[in-house]
Amino acid sequence: MQSEIVIVGGGAGGLELACKLGQKLGPGKVMLVDSRLYHIWKPSLHEVAAGTLDIHQEGLSYQMLAHDRGFTFVYGAMTALDAGAHQLTVAPVAGTDGEEVLPERRIGYKSLVIAVGSTSNYFGVPGAREHTISLNATEDAERFRLRLLRLLAQAEQDREDGASRSGLDIVIIGGGATGVELAAELREASGVYAAYGFNRLQVQRDVRITLLEGASRILAPLPERVSGAATRLLDQRAIKVVADCRVAAIARDHVTDSNGNVYPADLCVWAAGIRAPEFLGSLGLPTTRGGQLEVDGHLRVRDVPDVYALGDCAACMDGNGKPVPPRAQAAHQQADYLLKTFMNMASGYPPQKNPYVYRDYGSLVSIGHQTTVGSLMGSLRGASWFVEGFMARIMYLSLHLLHHKAVLGTMRTGLMAFGRFLIRRTTPLVKLH
Repeated sequence: MQSEIVIVGGGAGGLELACKLGQKLGPGKVMLVDSRLYHIWKPSLHEVAAGTLDIHQEGLSYQMLAHDRGFTFVYGAMTALDAGAHQLTVAPVAGTDGEEVLPERRIGYKSLVIAVGSTSNYFGVPGAREHTISLNATEDAERFRLRLLRLLAQAEQDREDGASRSGLDIVIIGGGATGVELAAELREASGVYAAYGFNRLQVQRDVRITLLEGASRILAPLPERVSGAATRLLDQRAIKVVADCRVAAIARDHVTDSNGNVYPADLCVWAAGIRAPEFLGSLGLPTTRGGQLEVDGHLRVRDVPDVYALGDCAACMDGNGKPVPPRAQAAHQQADYLLKTFMNMASGYPPQKNPYVYRDYGSLVSIGHQTTVGSLMGSLRGASWFVEGFMARIMYLSLHLLHHKAVLGTMRTGLMAFGRFLIRRTTPLVKLH
């Protein structure tokens, strides 16, 4: 197989780039490689985990998008790269019965974009990998949801049997956006589950949620006012927040911090840090200590012709010499930058002269379905505005609309998808199978 532009990774940035390039250049020239068949907007994974969002309604088929947006889709995981020969290797794909469905394939390219995102960084904490769930992919969120459902059913049975200890303890390690949003979503979801037959459970008494954060406050990278508002909203939802908490070890049923405090945990989520996927270190490309690909100001992998990287897996610096944060807005901006680069090249013009510059438009954090908190960055240097409540919630939801528009191609199609998205968020949804 051969394609002029091969993009590995169908996350927010990679998929947007494939869709926009495919629409302009056509399937013979643009190819997307991904190890999964469906795309879901990663900020939605906490809702899938909580059971308030149905992955089967939210997921977008890469094959459908390839047909509609004019690119070629290859199913499988990238395993090797021969940069000198301009060729990458895609692993075979096996079915649920273990039988090989697709063989190993080799794909030639003129330009390669690596956009494989990130995975969990456990920082060497004993038991973290074995006894926690990280929300990196849809299968993680689905595994969490099914385990939560089983634990709720057991708690209901314990309450009926008059057990001395009933209910369940959920511990979330990491007070960044993922941890905060999951904690709030779980509190809302536990109320919905109670309405589906778990009549003996009292949500705030029997579903105990604890959020552990190593920094002095949750949402540490955001302004202190945003952190304070989020802490207040979590407290109103009976979610215990423990700051300045360094996790020392994780066992099957509890978490221990560096001061010897023990937190019971029937279900534990790791949201304390990310790193680049480990396989990048085997490709022969320059990487940082954290495993990210080293890129220059034009998002080209250093000293490797015709290979680019974007998103969480790329060690990209902003205009001030600081690392670009691992946010969806950064991946979106980088996809647009490379779109212009490749369109220039396709038209016979040289690549862009100006380097990529990250622009921080602020951050929004969802605290359940009713409110959002965050900060919006102004055009003046250092200026920002605190936002909270209904209007902030609408802004948060609009980010999903913009992603749908970028992927699906038209505002009309994006609005239709977004309308279905809103309906699902105003209707209690719990999958009981």
